[in-house]
Amino acid sequence: MIQNIWAVGRNYAEHAKELGNEVPTEPLVFLKAGSCATLAAKEIHLPTWGTDIHHEVELALQFDDNLQIDEACVALDLTERAKQAQLKAKGQPWTLAKSFKEACPLSGFFTVNDLEELKALDIILKVNGDIRQKGNTNQMIFTLEALIDFVRQHFPVMPGDLLLTGTPAGVGPLKAGDVAEAEIVGKITHKWLVK
Repeated sequence: MIQNIWAVGRNYAEHAKELGNEVPTEPLVFLKAGSCATLAAKEIHLPTWGTDIHHEVELALQFDDNLQIDEACVALDLTERAKQAQLKAKGQPWTLAKSFKEACPLSGFFTVNDLEELKALDIILKVNGDIRQKGNTNQMIFTLEALIDFVRQHFPVMPGDLLLTGTPAGVGPLKAGDVAEAEIVGKITHKWLVK
């Protein structure tokens, strides 16, 4: 069971720049509700109140019973960008923009034997066959080990929790009728119909 989703913002320098944000000097972590995750679903249902839902493709790590990483998947950190901008301008929490129903679509999981396996993987998101996002895990500002250590040190991480490791540049809107296909090259691919 996924209780918590510990999500890392601005872990790829080009993504921080595209949103006009400073590159952080320590991991920027925000919380998504575990209940907003959908596992290996075929569809994404956008919230009816949303006007500008953006995709953010990420490598997601899952903590095992010993709070080590034994599985991973490809995830979408869906963000209601207009609402996020309003909330940020007021200095208010981003929860409504980041933690709505189905705000974290996941692929199936694959086994991780060693974090080294995840160090130089391409992450790609296609929408309607066009590449929107493409990055490599070697472009992360903070390493996987640093992120894992940071969240375990600062937060009440539970077995089954997810760690979203950040998104490469190229985020953009999703709309009903789109087909989103996320891939961690050599590991897993998953496709969703957006509704």
